[in-house]
Amino acid sequence: MLNRSNISSKQVLRHRLKGCRMVVIVDNARWHPAKVLHGWLAEHRDVLRLDFLPPYSPELNPVERVWKLTSTLCTHNRYFEDLEALINTVKMQFNAWIKPNDVLHRLCTIN
Repeated sequence: MLNRSNISSKQVLRHRLKGCRMVVIVDNARWHPAKVLHGWLAEHRDVLRLDFLPPYSPELNPVERVWKLTSTLCTHNRYFEDLEALINTVKMQFNAWIKPNDVLHRLCTIN
């Protein structure tokens, strides 16, 4: 078992292209570097490698960049009467981005 979502080792390796090594990028959730994985990973080290993100790496997470811009556009130097007004302002921004667009592509580094 690889993690709490019950993805089996066979399911992971099934996605590997024949003749290619698979690299899986994972965060540092407690179960990713779990000791129960060590044997399985050692057994498959010729075809699979786990690369762990640094413990705190918001620059590698696109949603962090999206939230930073959203926060700048919607909340900076603004007063909100109540929480509902703040929520509505953020919702309006997200609605403006509901379709694919250059801003989100740039923030998420999607080519």
